Order: sequence, then structure tokens, then C-alpha cells
Amino acid sequence: MDLRQLTPAIAVAPQITPEDVAEAARMGFRTLIDNRPDEEITPDLHSDRMRAVAEAAGMAFYHLPYYPGEMTPELVAEFERVMAEVETPVLAYCRSGTRSSHLWAMSQAGQMPIEEIVSRAAKWGYDHSALVPLLIHHGKR
Repeated sequence: MDLRQLTPAIAVAPQITPEDVAEAARMGFRTLIDNRPDEEITPDLHSDRMRAVAEAAGMAFYHLPYYPGEMTPELVAEFERVMAEVETPVLAYCRSGTRSSHLWAMSQAGQMPIEEIVSRAAKWGYDHSALVPLLIHHGKR
């Protein structure tokens, strides 16, 4: 499992396996957010399977599918709602962690300086420079 700790409250990761979920729970993660649409993956990694494994490990589970190129205002709002309500730390994942990191970045707009958001993402290999206009706009809400 390749964790990228963006803040003490959230890490993102490329696709995890059911076996990784138990390890994440042992590491102290309390909530799992699956940003990968089921249509992208094999049935053994589908959200219903990952939900069952997460719940068996004592973790809360949320499936917020983020289709490539489709970061909607509704998806961002739902991610923000979940993050405001759940027990942390949170582990969010998708194919590479990029989409999960995008949602985290949007959730921080207006709360954390844009430069810090971009810098934290870059530390883990995620280039968020193209998101800056969206982050600025979203942060003004």
C-alpha cells in the first residue's frame, strides 16, 4: 500500500486491495473513501466488496465515484460533507490517488493557502497547478 499523507487527517493512495484495508485499520485509519468507479475495476475491488471488508475491520466506508474529467460541484460538496462528519484519519483512494487528491485539494480551498495545497500535493507527486483557478474560485464561496 502506497500511502501519501497529505495532512494528519487524510492520506490518499493508488488502488488498494481488500488485504490493504485490514492493514489500514491496524495503522489507525478510521474511514475509507473509495473514489474509483466500479466500472473501472474488477469485481473483487468493487465498492460493495470494499465496503464489507472496511466495515469488518471497524472502518466507516464511503463510495464517492469520481469519473475521469468529471469533478462536479456535487461530488466536491459530498466529499466536503463526508470529511466534515467522519472520524479521522481518512484514507481515500482511486486508480493513482490523483482524483482523491483533487477532491482533498478542493475541500481545502478557502481553508488553507492555495500555495500550501499545491505544495502538499506536489510533495507526493501530484501536480495540482492546473487546479489553481478552480481552487481560487471554490475558495471564494
